[in-house]
Amino acid sequence: MIVRWETDHDYVLVHIHQDMLGDWIFSRAWGQIGTQFGGLKHQLADTLAQAHMWLEDEATIQASRGFRKVLDVADHTPEGQEAMRQLSLLDAF
Repeated sequence: MIVRWETDHDYVLVHIHQDMLGDWIFSRAWGQIGTQFGGLKHQLADTLAQAHMWLEDEATIQASRGFRKVLDVADHTPEGQEAMRQLSLLDAF
């Protein structure tokens, strides 16, 4: 699952996925649109339900900051794959 929020200048992207060991990973990327300024953080969730709870919390926080949801897709969709390519660029820094 990939969810992205944006303002005119900033973005936040969350990716919930399982690693090769079956653990649930909650990845959060943020930054300025069109630049390489930002960050990336990975958290290990105890369960998928916990990762979804973190996602709900993130949605509430971003809405309160004036961000609008612009993407909510599965990993395997073309849109999800494009978001993953962008996320992997941040992981290289």
